[in-house]
Amino acid sequence: MMFAGLFANACGSSSSPSSPTPASPGSDVTINITGINGAQSFAPSPTTVNLGQRVIWKNTDTRSHDATQDNNVFATPVLASGASSDPISMNTRGTFTYHCTIHPSMVATITVQ
Repeated sequence: MMFAGLFANACGSSSSPSSPTPASPGSDVTINITGINGAQSFAPSPTTVNLGQRVIWKNTDTRSHDATQDNNVFATPVLASGASSDPISMNTRGTFTYHCTIHPSMVATITVQ
């Protein structure tokens, strides 16, 4: 089960990691879980979304993973290879770090503006 929260990702890409491009206000954002690769485990990361946007995590790796905000504000269920989470609405502004609870070295950041 997924907990509603404030986690998201951007569809657009950015040439600068310090200023990611936010997604369009009405579009869902998909963050791919790419594998056990530290700060490069989720793509894109960092991600910027707009307040109220929904984020979906898709596991593109061959192993199971999840995405859990560091203070347990939101969490996806464990996602098997090829599976996607239900959309989570990002309803709080701020910058949030998250990780995979199965593989804690997998980390990422999302900013809700």
